[in-house]
Amino acid sequence: MDYEVVAPQRVGLSEAETSRASRTYWDSAADEYLAEHGEFLGDDRFIWCPEGVDEEQAQLLGPVAGRRILEVGSGAAQCSRWLANQGADVYAFDISIEQLRVARQLDERTHTAVRTVAADAVRIPFADGTFDIVCSAFGALPFVADAEAALTEIARVLKPGGLLVYSVTHPIRWSMPDDPTPAGLWITLSYFDRTPYVEVDEAGTAIYAEHHRTTGDWIRAMTGAGLVVDDLLEPEWPAGHEQVWGGWGPERGRLIPGTAIWSAHKPY
Repeated sequence: MDYEVVAPQRVGLSEAETSRASRTYWDSAADEYLAEHGEFLGDDRFIWCPEGVDEEQAQLLGPVAGRRILEVGSGAAQCSRWLANQGADVYAFDISIEQLRVARQLDERTHTAVRTVAADAVRIPFADGTFDIVCSAFGALPFVADAEAALTEIARVLKPGGLLVYSVTHPIRWSMPDDPTPAGLWITLSYFDRTPYVEVDEAGTAIYAEHHRTTGDWIRAMTGAGLVVDDLLEPEWPAGHEQVWGGWGPERGRLIPGTAIWSAHKPY
């Protein structure tokens, strides 16, 4: 990264400011992120979360062969590459050009090309009723100011009966320090404070922004977008998994959930 981050803040941001911050951060962090997490994520695996939930075993999307699927906030498109290898007709988008550049590198390395486009989740560049399934593994939805607007766009591009599955930070984590050890088990912030977590540079410009929603907020955002909520998976930390990823780790992960994986569908 080529900027200096000052102390994180909890401050309100508009959708435009949030988008700029996300683009700035992920453009600057694309290579570093792959270097740090690439081995865990793989080049062509579908890992939902730091707990290691793998779509190959979890089957949260159901049968994917022959289905038209959109990955939202794809990053380097590892999940899309796995879906393509299962016979799905896959498209992916991300707000970061640099993440998509890394995706092209992985395409070459794996000999599996994914169709990608640079786009914002609140303005999805596909026609109504295009996709059977939309998926997102910690992509885009935590990084928009208006979750209902993004979910409304997702609902728009889903076919009637289409499935949405996405993972985000578990809402309870927002009331605790970003610390994977037992020291992170203290409640230090209000669960009800929706002010986003923001990192700014020395000039005071937002360069990273992540938005908190309570469990109820997510449900209302989905139903407000016209979706029907089907399930909430709160993965338990698996025995023998010692990987630490930011605030996720085995010590705290065995006691509280770190990830929420939502499933919903568009009614007929």
